[in-house]
Amino acid sequence: MGTNEEPFRDRGPISNLDAVKVLERSDFEIVGKMLWSSNATYLVNVVDDEFDLQGIYKPAKGERPLWDFPNGLYLREVAAYELAVDLGWDIVPPTVRCEGPMGVGSLQLFVPCDFDIHYFHILEDPINQLALQKVCLFDYVANSTDRKGGHCLLSNDGKVWAIDNGLTFHVDFKLRTVIWDWAGLKIPEDLFNDLQSFVERPVTDNLSSLLTGDEVAAMMQRARGLMQAGHFPRDDSGTRYPWPVI
Repeated sequence: MGTNEEPFRDRGPISNLDAVKVLERSDFEIVGKMLWSSNATYLVNVVDDEFDLQGIYKPAKGERPLWDFPNGLYLREVAAYELAVDLGWDIVPPTVRCEGPMGVGSLQLFVPCDFDIHYFHILEDPINQLALQKVCLFDYVANSTDRKGGHCLLSNDGKVWAIDNGLTFHVDFKLRTVIWDWAGLKIPEDLFNDLQSFVERPVTDNLSSLLTGDEVAAMMQRARGLMQAGHFPRDDSGTRYPWPVI
């Protein structure tokens, strides 16, 4: 497919539910390749009569094989969104499975933002603390293995998002993140209650269909462990940082 000749028009915010519906039902046209991505990642225009949206397309064919992760990172991108939904935390942009110009992959709603602003900038404003704490706990449950500072975005409307979630849900504990600012502190009651609700409910089909049985079991074990500890994760070894950190 070619590039849309008509310029993209931002009509304002869209609900996650509507975004998922549009991403699932619509074709899309590649605008260009996103630079500095280790796997093939494309900015696309979503073709829809009702909404003007852009997305991030990650085809399975563009994934670089990893010795310590199974293939199908695009499924983990979708699973990360479904986990955030099940936790009740609006921190991962709507993400769906898709069939695109380069085959099956993931399609995520594009977040308009200043890409020079990353986690360490976002952290400076206390208003963002709760959202970043959600990302911190989410990353533990999801076993995020590459939470660089640049994988936290502040959208143009002031909302915090966690992107690039493909390296997640491994059965072995592989947490690597820059978010250690609340290490050892008590988890706020509201967030603890969200974790408790997640653990007490059956895992949804939307999430479990994207993971193996062992991956689901490991995820739930991490969530229960986090609840039992009652505090934010800590790393006394100092080795659980990604590289580069941004």
